[in-house]
Amino acid sequence: MFSRDLWSEIFHSIRSNKLRTFLTGFSVAWGIFILVLLLASVNGMQNGFMKQFGDDATNSIIIFPSSTTKAYGGFEKGRRIQLDNEDVDFIKGSFPGYYQYISPRFSKSMDARHLSERGNYTVNAVNPENIFIEKVTIDKGRFINASDMRNTSKVVVMGTVVAQELFKEEDPIGKNVVLNGLSYKVVGVFSDDGNERSERNLFAPLTTLQRLYSNTTDVDRISLTYNPDFNYAEAINFSDILEQSLKRRLIIDPDDQGALYINNYAEGFANVANFTGMLSMISIAIGMLILIAGIVGIGNILVFIIKERTKEIGVRKALGAKPFDVIKLVLMESVIITSISGLGGMMFAMGLVSLISPIVDAPAFSNPSVDNATVITSTIVLIMAGLLAGLIPAVKAAKVKPIVALRAD
Repeated sequence: MFSRDLWSEIFHSIRSNKLRTFLTGFSVAWGIFILVLLLASVNGMQNGFMKQFGDDATNSIIIFPSSTTKAYGGFEKGRRIQLDNEDVDFIKGSFPGYYQYISPRFSKSMDARHLSERGNYTVNAVNPENIFIEKVTIDKGRFINASDMRNTSKVVVMGTVVAQELFKEEDPIGKNVVLNGLSYKVVGVFSDDGNERSERNLFAPLTTLQRLYSNTTDVDRISLTYNPDFNYAEAINFSDILEQSLKRRLIIDPDDQGALYINNYAEGFANVANFTGMLSMISIAIGMLILIAGIVGIGNILVFIIKERTKEIGVRKALGAKPFDVIKLVLMESVIITSISGLGGMMFAMGLVSLISPIVDAPAFSNPSVDNATVITSTIVLIMAGLLAGLIPAVKAAKVKPIVALRAD
């Protein structure tokens, strides 16, 4: 393996057949190049899909009430379904271990004022767990806490856009903002990289807004995250059971698809996982087919090289070279051609991906990249391909009999 003469012979053989070696190696490089680009493209599609969800928890389930489309349980169709605090308690009590975080929401559009600055914004009344569902970033201050909920405190956490429009360069933390004529204390400022529209909103304690407006227990929607240990099938099954349970509780026809909407992110992720998985398999198949063509080409060139070196091989064996020595020579030559050309194609593809990745940021395609697993796997495939390409020529060379080889023209 570390014989200087062995390496000299290998590179002498390669230099002696430069054009054939280059053309054959190019097919291997092209196969790896296409494979890496296709896998990077699939990854870019996955990133684009993830971007559509913004910074929200990827294991979210959102429950929206609507109106019934079928008569059921003595009620006519068109009945408006209303969720309330008791429905939240029902979910908590019925599905322990199935959910991770849960937060109802009560939203209201309000006129906001600070000194001479005015604006109209949406105030979302939530509980402290909402921050783990929407995953906003607190830039200053804090989020709603349990004390705010218990004391029905008139406090708000405002988005960065709201803070900029109402307070300009002034730090809003600890200051007051007037919402629909009532004064609220600003306790935090948040940003949301995945959803800039949410930065035009404010958060307030759920109990506060429910008490101040009609003294209600109603909520507009319920957001929760399912157990992160669930796979897609388990998550989808949970949302199905949740839907059935809520329909029984709210007296909704089990077949009524319009009364209650349950948006489970797992369904979208499962579909995308299946789709991108299929694309990955197709990409690998295409790359492997091109790579096989290169392997066949390398095998052919080695057959010709062996034929040209029949006498040389015969002399080697006559001087005591063992069959394994001949096999080793041919296999190493094959691995070197395959590895150098393949690694060249892979590095060129990775360089191209690294160059375009920062500038590609479309809604459905974002930040295409190649992970380390792909690089390692491709390297192993290259080495195995080189061994496979040289196997038949190597065995054929090892079977050459010295006396027959020396008589060959």
